[in-house]
Amino acid sequence: MNTSNKKTRIAIQNNGRLSESSLDFFKKLGLKFRRNTRQLMVKCTNANVEFLYVRNGDIPEYVSQNVADFGIVGENVLNERESNLTIEKKLEFGECSLIIAVPMKSFIKTIDDLQDERIATSYPRTLKKFLSEKKINASIVDIRGSVEIAPSLNLADAICDIVQTGSTLKKNNLRVIAKVFDSMAVIVSNPGLDKQKWGNFENSLKTMTSNIYE
Repeated sequence: MNTSNKKTRIAIQNNGRLSESSLDFFKKLGLKFRRNTRQLMVKCTNANVEFLYVRNGDIPEYVSQNVADFGIVGENVLNERESNLTIEKKLEFGECSLIIAVPMKSFIKTIDDLQDERIATSYPRTLKKFLSEKKINASIVDIRGSVEIAPSLNLADAICDIVQTGSTLKKNNLRVIAKVFDSMAVIVSNPGLDKQKWGNFENSLKTMTSNIYE
């Protein structure tokens, strides 16, 4: 059963912490599909909807270029990319925080102590903006992955990274000194789309599901 004559394409994370939760969200809306890890595009069997499996950081680009109508992505990614995409809905999964942490024995106790220090991060734009707002002049070490080991390698004096449970920080003898922001998964669309498009799409899915089970 189609929700509309035009196919709706939704970009979601191929692998990672948001992938399974994103699929579960759409299953609860009534969409039926079978995931094949070797396929990058999967069509629903009961609606004119197609999922596009891509890297998390690429989702904003696919949506902004109208390759996908909607995408599920973390707010942390949107902030880092300074994206102007419209947030259609905040979801109840993927909660995490972007924090600044230092080694347990570090002399750094507060944000002010970061003055002239080195901070390793995979979120250089977000960190630069945060430091500017706090009037802190620090060197940003832009690295990809395994940020938490930077202090032990003397690559940085502090880190700015995403945390969920804090277990990784504990394993690497790090302590939090500041929170930059909280993040969760959100549904985004291109600002040029009809403002009611997500609402209409979601309602059509609910109607379709209720009809199936009547």
